[in-house]
Amino acid sequence: MDNYDYGQLREEIFAIRDSGCYNMLDIRAVQRAANYMEFYDLVVFIEENKRGYTNFIFHGEFK
Repeated sequence: MDNYDYGQLREEIFAIRDSGCYNMLDIRAVQRAANYMEFYDLVVFIEENKRGYTNFIFHGEFK
């Protein structure tokens, strides 16, 4: 999980969450939303680190 700007990823996840349009546990829907919102680093992060993404959703930490 190197080479990521975790602060930026956090803000992008919050932007998708705050839209209220997506179930944050529906990983594919979140990836589509991130792509639509041009959050390309988040799309790649989720693809490469599903466990890190879900850990952030449940615990607020990228691990």
